[in-house]
Amino acid sequence: MGNLTATLVNAANALQVYEGALDVTQNNVSNANTPGYANQVPTLVAQPFNVLTGSAGGVALGVTQSTRDQYVEQSVRTQQTASSYDQQQVSDLSTAQNYFSLSTTSGIAPAITALFGAFSQLSVTPNDEVARQTVLNDAATVAQNFNDAANGLLSQVTGLQQETNSSIQAINQLGSTIAQINADNPTDLNAGEDAGVDAQLNAALDQLSQYANFSVLQQSNGQISVYLGGQTPLVMGDQSFAIQGDFSTPQSVILSSSGVDITSQITGGQLGAEINDNNNLLPGYVSSLNTLAQTLADQVNNTLNQGVDENGAAPTTDLFSYNATTGAALTLSVNSLTPDQIAAATPGATGGNGNALALAALANSPVAGGYTFAQAYGNIGAQVGSDLSSAQNNSSTDQSLLSQAETLRQQISGVSLDTQAESLLQYERSYDAISKMLSVLNDLSLDTVNILPPATSA
Repeated sequence: MGNLTATLVNAANALQVYEGALDVTQNNVSNANTPGYANQVPTLVAQPFNVLTGSAGGVALGVTQSTRDQYVEQSVRTQQTASSYDQQQVSDLSTAQNYFSLSTTSGIAPAITALFGAFSQLSVTPNDEVARQTVLNDAATVAQNFNDAANGLLSQVTGLQQETNSSIQAINQLGSTIAQINADNPTDLNAGEDAGVDAQLNAALDQLSQYANFSVLQQSNGQISVYLGGQTPLVMGDQSFAIQGDFSTPQSVILSSSGVDITSQITGGQLGAEINDNNNLLPGYVSSLNTLAQTLADQVNNTLNQGVDENGAAPTTDLFSYNATTGAALTLSVNSLTPDQIAAATPGATGGNGNALALAALANSPVAGGYTFAQAYGNIGAQVGSDLSSAQNNSSTDQSLLSQAETLRQQISGVSLDTQAESLLQYERSYDAISKMLSVLNDLSLDTVNILPPATSA
């Protein structure tokens, strides 16, 4: 009778075990599309059986195991960080490229061509008022186009700083979220991970990888620490440390919670691209634009100063003016001159076209760093285009690598509904079989009781 009772107990216990396994499987199905969720696998543990010691054997439900692979998780985050960097850079450079159009109908390039065309026409009709006024008008158009391009780039810098600040806020919010998840995470590792908490944590880490590069350190109590750039604490246990942005100068500076400059540590993700584009790429384009504007203005002004105006007088006012400190491209303008003040002639040849010819010749002279003005502007546009093309190629490559990493993660720790259906069927059959066995054992127990002789009174 004792063995029968033990069998009944084991069978009843097995029902609970398989019910628990069914719960795990059903939870997997319910969370198949939950961000950060990893497939959970119930474990069945055989219990010791020993007649001499009274160990009845049977089966118990062990710790539920997660299929999450930290190496694969890190691979996904690394590729996400690289992909987000490239996507941000493609967006920024696509906008910058608009200010360096090589169109033949509008922008700086055709404006410069038109100006030297006006000088050429002036050399043909040096005393024509219309030709002289055209020079002034085209010079003003050149200045306006430089102004527009510089203003556009500087506006983009302002926009980038705002985006950088938004990225910082997002990083700090995710840091707070991770710290809170740490606080909610069970510290008894032997009890297994809470699948829901684990999903929240990894979903937050995935989001963080879109903004910046970081490293994760697993603590012995089940919590994690997050270090931006691999060095600066963002999260330690249940404490988060907010980073800050300093935008008091054109250069964006990222500061740790203690005020230490950590800008150089942020090399990936959306924030990394925003910093690099704002601090390096865009200022480089603006500097090249300023150099071209200043060189053009200086060369034209110097050449005009070698001649005499329609009245035979030497120029007293430059055609172009600018503020080199603020930026030649941004501040380039045409001074208030009258058509007769254009110095088209050379000294001693009033009414001639000698200086107009010299001005027209500037169009094909390598006076802009060894290039003509058109070539120099083309070089700037080509550099922007090259940078954009490189970012686009990198983005395509990194997106492919990210997709591969995500596919591998899905294969290893994702929830397969087909697999879960098989598990459900397996556990349900086991549950039904044990239920039937339990029913048979119950009937057998009753039959055994019924065949026993009735107890006699003393």
